[in-house]
Amino acid sequence: MIRDRCPLLLFFAMKTLSKQSRQWWFVLGMFVLGHFTIGDVVADEKPKFTDYCKRLEQEIQGRKHGFMAGNVTYYVGGFHASWQLTEDETIGLTHPFHHDLRSRGVGLLRSEIAGTEHTGTGNDFHGWEFYKDTRVLYGSVIVDGETYKHPTPKSMRWRPDKMICEYELGGVTLREEKFIAANDAAASVITASRPVTLRFSGHSFYHRNSVSSSAAIKLDTRNNAIVVSEGGTVRSRPDPDGGERIGPCVYSGMTTVLSASRDIAESATTTRDQQGVHHYTFSVPCDSEGTTVSWAMHDDPKVAIESAGEVIQSHELWLSARTAELNRQLNEEIPWFRCPDEKFVDIYYYLWSLYLMYYIDVGKGWELENHTQTAVNNFLGMHRYDSAFQIKVGAWTTDKPRYAYGNVLTWKHLTKNGRYRELPSGLRMISDNKGISWHSGAYGGETSEHVLGAWQIYEHTGDVGFLKECYEDHFEKLFQKQFSVFAMNQFEVAKTLEKMARLTGNETDVKRWRKLIRREPEHIREMFEQRWEVNGVANYFAAPNNGMIMTNGFWAMRSPYFPNEYAKAMVEAWAVDREKGFYGKFFPLAMSRQSMKTFKTNVDHSFGYTPDTAYFTLDGMFRQRLVDKATELTVDHLANYNYHEEWQIPVAPEAYKRDLTLFGDQYSNFNAGKILLYLEGLAGLKYSVPDQQLTIRPALPKTWEWMEVRLPIADQWTSIRYSKDSVQTSGCPLSVSYD
Repeated sequence: MIRDRCPLLLFFAMKTLSKQSRQWWFVLGMFVLGHFTIGDVVADEKPKFTDYCKRLEQEIQGRKHGFMAGNVTYYVGGFHASWQLTEDETIGLTHPFHHDLRSRGVGLLRSEIAGTEHTGTGNDFHGWEFYKDTRVLYGSVIVDGETYKHPTPKSMRWRPDKMICEYELGGVTLREEKFIAANDAAASVITASRPVTLRFSGHSFYHRNSVSSSAAIKLDTRNNAIVVSEGGTVRSRPDPDGGERIGPCVYSGMTTVLSASRDIAESATTTRDQQGVHHYTFSVPCDSEGTTVSWAMHDDPKVAIESAGEVIQSHELWLSARTAELNRQLNEEIPWFRCPDEKFVDIYYYLWSLYLMYYIDVGKGWELENHTQTAVNNFLGMHRYDSAFQIKVGAWTTDKPRYAYGNVLTWKHLTKNGRYRELPSGLRMISDNKGISWHSGAYGGETSEHVLGAWQIYEHTGDVGFLKECYEDHFEKLFQKQFSVFAMNQFEVAKTLEKMARLTGNETDVKRWRKLIRREPEHIREMFEQRWEVNGVANYFAAPNNGMIMTNGFWAMRSPYFPNEYAKAMVEAWAVDREKGFYGKFFPLAMSRQSMKTFKTNVDHSFGYTPDTAYFTLDGMFRQRLVDKATELTVDHLANYNYHEEWQIPVAPEAYKRDLTLFGDQYSNFNAGKILLYLEGLAGLKYSVPDQQLTIRPALPKTWEWMEVRLPIADQWTSIRYSKDSVQTSGCPLSVSYD
């Protein structure tokens, strides 16, 4: 009842109370909403609340950089260049940054390409990690007259909702909690065991590719804030085959605001250097009562000032609301999972926490739908290829209109607006990445796999309206003349588009899909036979003629038409083989050992093991019902790839090098496919609301005595308990069958 009345309470507060009271009630409402269950879901089998933010807390100092995510605000604490420590985090706010996908990198230039391949405004092949050159609030601590410049924390603990840093300096203990509030302001709340002085410094935005700065700065004494009007030009490369040009920087016209809970007016100083960059410094006292500093950024200066001030005034409620919302998502928006080995439970929730943290809701241009993203330490945004599995992960969330639909529909903007590459064959391909008004100009054909993800979302909802949105002006237009093919999925995709056409009232399209892809059983079989053991590679599917044998051949096993006898032979000959096959220190290597002897470039060595190849490979084995091998190799992969034995914490690296050192992004949603290995692989779950059917194909690992999954199906929590000799299901509103 309280949850139902919260909107009314908030409305009343906004209309009748003072500004400070409105802020308090707004945050309190968010806190309450985050603590109450979704009213539309029957809670018979709903698990008890777990504080997953606390459970997932991990020590990261010296191991990886800090990471926090709001909606369009992100935070990187310190800097690790591909897991190599370059800069320690320090007290204050080092690298908060605004990223609403207005640019792919650091520039905002308009494409000069004509026609459908015009990349819009904001594509940039420079400065993807522009946060590295931000310098916002770097803190120093003055204890008894001695200055500790930018101290390194003795401990830095990461959680989905915040970061906790601790320092020991001159006999003083300082504790710091950093978080991003729901208003997208970043804050650091600092306490000291005895009085000290904190000195913070930073400067206006200036990137290594910057040419000029037109920034301005002022001290706003009324709001106890430093206000920076950002601006300048950068070297940018907006077109794939074009040269470098000079244009506006990503933050041109935006306002940055720095504020504190203690007065900064008396100590604040600003200077302007020869490049036009404005540097600022201020000092504030800190003691056991605590001092809060904040950062906010917005196109509207008033919004930036208000946001920075709000989080200062009510930081406890904003942080409580943040924790409550993250815990709500991890308790209510995703399937509950338990097994006897706790590290696999931790891996599961860690991967989900990253998947959810990366969600962004911009509401502008080509970014109208809420969707997940891939990586902070590469470039933000959703990737066409990664979407092949990220869309399917979204299908398992509870609130699918919020957490699933946009992962498909965000791509429609490119197709609907005629932004694609069309080959002479009629094949239309969309770009790898996109934002508010740009796309990357890097084309590929994985979008056909999006069709299968969209269909799975439909099966989990029965929402024909969603299917219609996906089909019209997107799938039916993109594949109008020719199909793109991903891992032999064309037969399944053609069949799915035919079903979509019928359901959405586009019956006349059925003939087109039948004509584009022949689906007689003899023809389908022939297509697989033609690719078996090609180029002289025994017991392997679709081996290339250059000898670079990757895992791609395994991916085709995901097709329901893949010959099972081929799958068995290939797994025996290549999966578990440690001499020429794909079994390294664990499974799978991204390249076969046989090929590794020939291909030895730096890139080859860097991507020794990758998360996407592991998902596609293992998923194929499960679909081919090679349960024993698939289960054994999945557990082996998760334990080695996504759990760091020395640190005793889950990890989500972009890759491992061949020598097993960590490589690339440190919080990579490229790992999202592993979530599907839990739910669709080990648990063997598949359900259809329209067909009123839950199908279970269990694959309980031999080393586990039991496993349990609970999830909302058709607005009701369902429990599935697995043991060595049985599967027990309760609370399911659908018919249950075992395959």
